Amino acid sequence: MTRQRALIAIHCAAVLFGLTGIFGELIKADAMVITAGRAAFAVAALAAFMRWQGHAARAGIEARGALTLAVAGIMLAIHWVTFFIAVKEGGVAIATLGFASFPAFITLSEWLLLRERIKREEWVILALVSTGLVLVTPSLDFDDRATVGLFWGVLSGLSFAWFTLVNRRIAARVSAYQVACWENLVVVLVTLPFCLTGFSDAGSSSTWGGFASLSGWDILWLGMLGVFCTALSHFLLVSSLMALKARSAGIVIALEPVYAIVFAAILFDQYPGMRALVGGAIMIGAIIWSGRRKSDHG
Repeated sequence: MTRQRALIAIHCAAVLFGLTGIFGELIKADAMVITAGRAAFAVAALAAFMRWQGHAARAGIEARGALTLAVAGIMLAIHWVTFFIAVKEGGVAIATLGFASFPAFITLSEWLLLRERIKREEWVILALVSTGLVLVTPSLDFDDRATVGLFWGVLSGLSFAWFTLVNRRIAARVSAYQVACWENLVVVLVTLPFCLTGFSDAGSSSTWGGFASLSGWDILWLGMLGVFCTALSHFLLVSSLMALKARSAGIVIALEPVYAIVFAAILFDQYPGMRALVGGAIMIGAIIWSGRRKSDHG
């Protein structure tokens, strides 16, 4: 893949990531059902792709690696559930800006949990992201749904940061498609029990709680969310890394909140206030600066 095609691929991946919240808004179901459905469609797409490529899904995965995949899958499930709760409570823009705090949580986790040394510039970036979050916060009143949405968005960022750190232990030994497929399978297994309601009033046959109430449009949106915003976006991201540095790709992915806010404004007439826009600009600018700084230093 040429560098130009890689840049196109990574921007397409960022757009697809930005559409995640849009589908979360469109699907008339709770966060657990959306997460389970998304992961199920992603597993089907990734498994079909690996079969087409002739890759064995279990190749190279040992017991320790399987445990790491399981832990990462649980963290991914928490990330998606909290993100979709944020979308339902606060809207796409607030949820995405809350999630955008995850680089700061990665830095903090590396310092607190992994005892890695943090440079002065990284503390500055952390301070900028924190300042942006303060500006994005609609109010300190948890009766305000936007504030509740931001809270869940920040939890989504925290869980994604931990998911990223756990993934480091397996990514170097197993192909990206295997990692994505197995982690999404764990997401399905973790969330599916919460989608059950037990027995229906009509008889003794068991029913799939939230899934039973999904409309045809909801299933279509779930399929697009799982295939395009999960499986395809992952493929584009991995493919782009064949010609781009990871940090260069990260700078483009940092534009995800911008795409999400634009889509939400066009489709749902959701416009963040000036204070939220300033806070979001500070956060996204800090993330992009972080990626460029690391790239410049190798």
